[in-house]
Amino acid sequence: MTEKILEAKNISKAYVGVQALDSVNMEISKGEIHCLVGENGSGKSTLIKIVAGVVKQDTGEIIINGHPYTYLHAIDSIRQGVQIIYQDLSLFPNLSVAENISLNQEIERSSKTINWSDIRKIAEKALSEIGEQLDLDEKVENISVASKQLVAISRALTQNAKLIIMDEPTSSLTRDEITHLFSVITGLKNRGISTLFVSHKLSEVFEISERVSILRDGKMVGTYKTEELDNNRLIFLMTGKKIEATLYMFDEKSTKKTPLLEVQHLSKSRNFKDISLSLRKGEILGITGLLGSGRTELALALFGLYPADSGEIHIEGTPISIKSIPDAIKAGIGYLPEDRLNQGLFIEQTISTNIIVTILKKLLNRFRMVSKVKRKELVNKWVDELSIKTPSVEAPAQSLSGGNQQRLVLAKWLATDPKVFILDGPTIGVDIASKSTIHKIIRDLAESGMGIIIISDEIPEVLQNCNRVLIMRRGKIIEEITDVTSVTEDELFSIMSGKNANEAV
Repeated sequence: MTEKILEAKNISKAYVGVQALDSVNMEISKGEIHCLVGENGSGKSTLIKIVAGVVKQDTGEIIINGHPYTYLHAIDSIRQGVQIIYQDLSLFPNLSVAENISLNQEIERSSKTINWSDIRKIAEKALSEIGEQLDLDEKVENISVASKQLVAISRALTQNAKLIIMDEPTSSLTRDEITHLFSVITGLKNRGISTLFVSHKLSEVFEISERVSILRDGKMVGTYKTEELDNNRLIFLMTGKKIEATLYMFDEKSTKKTPLLEVQHLSKSRNFKDISLSLRKGEILGITGLLGSGRTELALALFGLYPADSGEIHIEGTPISIKSIPDAIKAGIGYLPEDRLNQGLFIEQTISTNIIVTILKKLLNRFRMVSKVKRKELVNKWVDELSIKTPSVEAPAQSLSGGNQQRLVLAKWLATDPKVFILDGPTIGVDIASKSTIHKIIRDLAESGMGIIIISDEIPEVLQNCNRVLIMRRGKIIEEITDVTSVTEDELFSIMSGKNANEAV
């Protein structure tokens, strides 16, 4: 009989009349790699918090290592070997790698003095257990996201982890880094340590998991062996509907010969060099490349946040100078940033405030004050058009799900009526249904005549939604794909990663 590390039995939890979880059952075996999937708002985060002991369920019990709990405290969960690595990793950026790994053990010692030799030994041992070597003296703020993941895993191992829960661990990793992380997870499995892997990226779910549990609207749809599922069936079980992938078709003959946006020989020291590209009305241009390829830096230059050192930018044939964000907005350029929480939203402000913040001057009345009537009309217009689900436009932005937060950032920039809209990672961290909705919004905007640039390392997103793709590496455009139907996902990834022997360098 397989030994169970975790059992959740009939777990229910409600928040102010909203049923977050409804009689949920789930179990994880020793040494198992188990995936938990579901749309935003399906109850995944609530279930994780209950297992962590930071939220108390209304009914049901949690059994860890055979010990039942109707009221699980966080310290009980930790002592039973449950460790959670949240998306933000919860590391101390100003402390060293060794200090971050050893911190929990030092706290438990309650010593008035610090034994630096012990700190290094603890860190070295934890890293060696997953076959890794890092500079123990380097501050965590200076290491890569992938290395931070390894620090978080190593720290969990110092707490005698038996079950490690990873919440969206690959959202900021390159493909090679993801492959390496999966090898580490497999190594943990071989040592009898279980992993609960939470992800919106279904390709990764199929790659790493042995079993998949699916939540929908707070209810457990079921737990399946991974080989029993395919992509379409998993999407249907998560959403209750079929979501089919289609290609975006662009009629080049229907647009003017003069490009909407033209960039010539744009360069910025240590970021990108000699970038030339064009974008027409109604076109969706994809720019892809691994992290560090210069793709985001190019977007930030076009939006005036980090202006280019040299080169030319033309809008509808007219040369323009973009030295600041106001310059970009005046030229008709909007930008949806990769990090919506820190860069895209005033997370504690209301939904309505976030929508109007970019166009306050347009809403002023003759007394130079914001017109309440204009404000209400504009906010309601974008909430309705983008189907932002909220009980009130005066609710804080942080109360929205990930998908609705992304729509809110869209609304903020669409209110400026841009000619060119640059979207950097437009569907990062959102579920499959929200992703499909956002893609439809983007296509509708393009069909209305807006020029769209999608920056993404999600290859299916690029190939399905862009009619043309530029591939960047080391700050340069190394190849252009003019016919997205002529290249496979594997071929595009090979070009991105430099594994294509025939590429232009």
